Amino acid sequence: VNGVVDPVFESKTELLRLRLLNGSNARIYDFKFADRQTFLMIGSDGGHLETALEMSQLRLSPGERAEILVDMRYGQPRQLIAASTTNGMGMMDGAMMGDRWWRGNNRRDTDTSAFNVLLIVPNANLDSSPPVPTTFKKHAAIDPGSAVKMRQFVLRMGMGMRAENGFTINGRSMDMGRIDERVKLNTTEIWEVQNASWMPHPFHVHDVQFRILDRNGRPPAQHETGLKDTVLLAPRERVRLLLSFKDYADPDTPYMYHCHILEHEDAGMMGQFVVET
Repeated sequence: VNGVVDPVFESKTELLRLRLLNGSNARIYDFKFADRQTFLMIGSDGGHLETALEMSQLRLSPGERAEILVDMRYGQPRQLIAASTTNGMGMMDGAMMGDRWWRGNNRRDTDTSAFNVLLIVPNANLDSSPPVPTTFKKHAAIDPGSAVKMRQFVLRMGMGMRAENGFTINGRSMDMGRIDERVKLNTTEIWEVQNASWMPHPFHVHDVQFRILDRNGRPPAQHETGLKDTVLLAPRERVRLLLSFKDYADPDTPYMYHCHILEHEDAGMMGQFVVET
């Protein structure tokens, strides 16, 4: 749908599988259908969930992905929309700042702005679709005890969009000549990420897919129990992530971790790590 004005797709099957990506530089969207019909979420950033989840809307921050199944059997067109929870540049609308900014899905807040993403029109003779499996690939059990190290990452920012105003991780702005963290190959770690700023930040890690252990000490919502590489943190929120570094090691070429709001990472909210043998 990128670059297409009012895109239309003709569905020829009863169930339509869509892969959603929020590719915006800053805006956070609630994806939903204009008629409030539900859909099934079956996958997140890194693959299938364990089971399909029925939802009426899904929040995706920049860099996050999801796979959904849309039921077209009731024979009417369905308009997928994206309602922005921000006013651009990652700035929160005044009524939604701080603790009043909700993080859940399946909630019906007033849209600050919305636009059409895709109009899905059913064919007059839909091909039948197989039943949706009750379970998908089973994920490995989360074992925090397997972690050999725990690292902390604190996201802070000042006013304005310049690095000198304090877009930092652990008090430091991005420096291409500096390696911030060194990780050992074939080890598992816990990364605790804290958003100490007044805006939301989608935290993204290169090289690996992680599991979310908890948010503010509570288990993650069901739609966040799969493999991910980007996690959205509300203001003053803390998440713990379990990461296993199994595949790629290079002591000289670093990977990145950063806020996925591009203006924030460009202003310094980014760090570098290498994976060593």
